[in-house]
Amino acid sequence: MAAFRFTAFDPAGKEQKGLLEADSARAARSQLRERGLLPLEVESVSAKNGDAGSSALRRGLPRAELVMITEQLSTLLNAGLPLEKALTAVTEQCEHPRSRTVLAALRSDILEGKSFAQALASAPGVFFPLYRSLVQAGEQSGHLDTVMARLAEYLDKRQNTQQKVMLAMAYPAVVTVVAILVVAGLMSYVVPQVVSVFAQTKQTLPFLTRALVAASDFLRQWGLALLAGIVAALFLTVRALRAPALKRRFHARLLKLPVFGRLLRALNTARMASTLSILVGSGVPLLTALETARGLMTLLPMQDAVSEAMAKVREGVALSRALHATRQFPPVLIHLIGSGESSGTLAHMLDRAAQQQEQEVERKLATFTTLMEPLLILFMGGMVLLIVLAIMMPIIDMNQMVH
Repeated sequence: MAAFRFTAFDPAGKEQKGLLEADSARAARSQLRERGLLPLEVESVSAKNGDAGSSALRRGLPRAELVMITEQLSTLLNAGLPLEKALTAVTEQCEHPRSRTVLAALRSDILEGKSFAQALASAPGVFFPLYRSLVQAGEQSGHLDTVMARLAEYLDKRQNTQQKVMLAMAYPAVVTVVAILVVAGLMSYVVPQVVSVFAQTKQTLPFLTRALVAASDFLRQWGLALLAGIVAALFLTVRALRAPALKRRFHARLLKLPVFGRLLRALNTARMASTLSILVGSGVPLLTALETARGLMTLLPMQDAVSEAMAKVREGVALSRALHATRQFPPVLIHLIGSGESSGTLAHMLDRAAQQQEQEVERKLATFTTLMEPLLILFMGGMVLLIVLAIMMPIIDMNQMVH
């Protein structure tokens, strides 16, 4: 049976939407008529190409929604429910329409005889490579419930880390925007009105005041053009960074920044270590795990480093030595991996490395916000001080002339 999304009218003429299961679209329409509904539109939500539900499967789900679905599936599978019934239960509990569509498509594929991993592969926009690799490993090992529990924990930690990064970046961004708007408002509206009084006195204005007047006139005449130029420059920069060579050089420069570069390196290292930990711990071959972890990293130089390490691992080199040769990863990661290889507890040591790097990310975020707050306050206060001095200096000169 397949899942279908329908739109129909009830006897009162009210539009009804929902999901149902049937052998075909004709059977789905028959079910709707038996319920007393007039079918208006019946569309398949299978992940196959050309079906109407494929757009929902390509767009993906909100991260919090995916975490919740994974946790619910883990709980139901651990309770002994078959996968098909677990998907049915989670679908009934979901309130998000797109989530219901995705889960119904997965259940339809499983009823057609596909494995869970094959069903997930039909929706790559929703389930990223790590998710699919772990599910496949869980099905092969017969411990899908345990793997889903580890995957839910991983997704939850990743979401928390992303939220911390976003919150840390939000404060400087908001303060910067407010500072720019305040200064622009002063320069465009307040300064011209105040300075016009001084122009009537026919006196020579101080250099700072003349510079302020010139800047104010420039912003009033060319402010919109300047804003358009900045937006165009940002757009062209984003387009240019699509070229791999330029993007690689840009990422290399980012990694060399004092605080921000270390934060990015720690973020990517934590993501790689946690990915390798759950993949290796679930029985996925090391090279496959490295390939999956490489695809989840955002910085090209670190992706290249993982590729170099993979080539050395294929030749029989230990993972710790292969990663050390790239000089892209923190020494603590190398030492923990080496210890795990020597003791046969690689997955455990990778998990410890991931936790250590996540703690490092939190420390870097605290340092970043601690440095940015006073710097932004000083910058904003300095700009306002310059404007106040430029306005006050002619007033002081006029008082001296009077005396």
